[in-house]
Amino acid sequence: MTPIAPARPLARLMLVIGITLGAFGAQAAEGPPPPEVTVANPLAKLVPRWDEYTGRFEPLQQVEVRPRVSGAVDTINFVDGQIVNTGDLLFVIDPRPYQIAVDSAKADVAKAKAQVEVAANDVVRAQQLVESRAITSRDVDQRKSALDIARAQQLSAEAALRNAQLNLEWTQVRAPIPGRVSDHKVDVGNLVQGGQTGATTLLTTIVTLDPIHFVFDASEADYIRYARLATAKERPSSREFKNPVMVRLADETDWTHSHAGVMDFVDNQLNSRAGTIRGRAVFENKDLFLLPGTFGRLRLFGGNINALLIPDATIVSDQASKIVMTVGPDNKVVPKAVTLGAMHEGLRVVLAGLKPDDRVIIAGIANPFVRPGAVVVPKTGEIAFPVASN
Repeated sequence: MTPIAPARPLARLMLVIGITLGAFGAQAAEGPPPPEVTVANPLAKLVPRWDEYTGRFEPLQQVEVRPRVSGAVDTINFVDGQIVNTGDLLFVIDPRPYQIAVDSAKADVAKAKAQVEVAANDVVRAQQLVESRAITSRDVDQRKSALDIARAQQLSAEAALRNAQLNLEWTQVRAPIPGRVSDHKVDVGNLVQGGQTGATTLLTTIVTLDPIHFVFDASEADYIRYARLATAKERPSSREFKNPVMVRLADETDWTHSHAGVMDFVDNQLNSRAGTIRGRAVFENKDLFLLPGTFGRLRLFGGNINALLIPDATIVSDQASKIVMTVGPDNKVVPKAVTLGAMHEGLRVVLAGLKPDDRVIIAGIANPFVRPGAVVVPKTGEIAFPVASN
């Protein structure tokens, strides 16, 4: 019987397969290769610092229109919500009782004048009689005193007439300031309570619209920084100079179409409970678009600073913090918490948290394997201002 030869080709095949499987297994154990990212140093530039605050618009003037005299409302001479000018007639209170008071005061003045005339004649006659010793000097003095009393009564009657005329004039309630009037709070025929003090009846309100104020609160730290800048003559105080400001409304996503104004007031003390100080800016409002009470976000010039700029897309949100991913010397991803400022020419200003030599990941950050502590393969890039599209 012939012996069977060993299966050398089969053995070689099995050996090759084993080596190949071992190589694949070793590669699988090592994991995927490190991801590639593009890194660049932050762009260092002297830029204007814009501090942002929230606040609301307020009128320069606001008046509650109340009657100075009591009576029944006779007419209403405006349409609710219309624009009025100073002196426009708004309400008329029944003037008849006050007209009667004026007529009575005129009669009292006429009576007082007649008494003065009689007393003056008595004094003239007494001076003639005293020369012939028909009356004594005492009688002359008494008649002069009566003339003085009559003149005083005339002055009192004339004052009462002016008061009656003033009350008659106040039956016409006119706009004390220009602006937009609210709706009427009292209808025709209702009795209203007037007066200088006390519970007078509210008729309507008027607010001025052009120009208009914007009021906001700044922190104590910001106030101290502004004060030091003013002392160093690096930025003028808003008490002495109308520093520029901008405001954008709730539906405005950027500052391109924001509203420009200037600072015109800083309060004289800090709120000790809130640790803030009140500031105020003024804006033109020719089209009357801005209304008192409207919410807005204000941007105030805070001086020029040496800032680091990065693309806004490189910033990651981590709950309440803003994170920028950087690459360390060992090519590991290092997250850094940053304090952000405003946008400047398409790049985000970083106020704190980065150094000029940090290698910021500007591309590849969306890769799920690019996470804190992961090893990456960095490629050098550059941060530049975006080119504006026509």
